[in-house]
Amino acid sequence: MLNALNTKILLAILTVLLAIAGAVAYHRHEAVKAAELREQQQYQQLRQQVEKDKKTHNSSAADEGKTWQKYLP
Repeated sequence: MLNALNTKILLAILTVLLAIAGAVAYHRHEAVKAAELREQQQYQQLRQQVEKDKKTHNSSAADEGKTWQKYLP
């Protein structure tokens, strides 16, 4: 009877440890997904900023040609 009780206790402990390990693995997986999502959002923000800066710089570059037409050495 003591042997059966010890076996049941060991199985219960093993089940609890397995559940904890599963929870840790799930949490790690969710953390990786969140980090990838955050990285993707930062990349999209960077691309939007670059496109915005391109438009600003391109408009000033378009006006630059007009100044050279009026240049007299």
